[in-house]
Amino acid sequence: MSKNVLVVLSGCGVYDGSEIHEAVIALIALAEAGASVTFAAPNKNQLHVINHATGEVMEEDRNVLVESARIARGSVADLAAVSEDGFDAVFLPGGFGAAKNLCTFALEGPDCSIDPSIQRILKAFHAAGKPIGAVCIAPAVVVKALGHISVTIGNDADTAAALTAMGGSHAPQNVTECHIDTANKVVTAPAYMLDAPINQIAVGIQAAVTAVLDLA
Repeated sequence: MSKNVLVVLSGCGVYDGSEIHEAVIALIALAEAGASVTFAAPNKNQLHVINHATGEVMEEDRNVLVESARIARGSVADLAAVSEDGFDAVFLPGGFGAAKNLCTFALEGPDCSIDPSIQRILKAFHAAGKPIGAVCIAPAVVVKALGHISVTIGNDADTAAALTAMGGSHAPQNVTECHIDTANKVVTAPAYMLDAPINQIAVGIQAAVTAVLDLA
């Protein structure tokens, strides 16, 4: 039976939005598994806009939902209006947008705040016993929303310590692996938290997608 998966985006581009490689790899894996996808994103301005050629902050404003539509090919829902009803799982690609627009982990570490719409949807999926997938830095969003869960972001000690300070626990994994918190139905993978080529990144994300769908 085909699974319906909510994919939550945080913009478009590694430095201020969703990591495009990670999003596309996840979408290919979901499609190959026969899953149906609905995109959603917060309808608000990004924290800031980064020139991806120079890494410098640009003097302009961009909307997270509008930028996410670049990856979604136009069709993306306002996360504030989305319910867990009708979905079997939710999946979060990484990128700095997860840690800047979905929460403020990139700026404030364990003292970060979280966007109310992503907190609500993650709590709703968790309460309904529906699996949650997150890769790269996006597990920090899930820990902030849910607290005592086990995740991986690879092997970065400082980031792992910050996740622990928020009430989570960290399980080191290599780039081709995913980590499964079976009790909470949370699946995470390091992706570009580790310095690896895209084909290895893909193996880990595909493993995470498979595990999420198996739990659904």
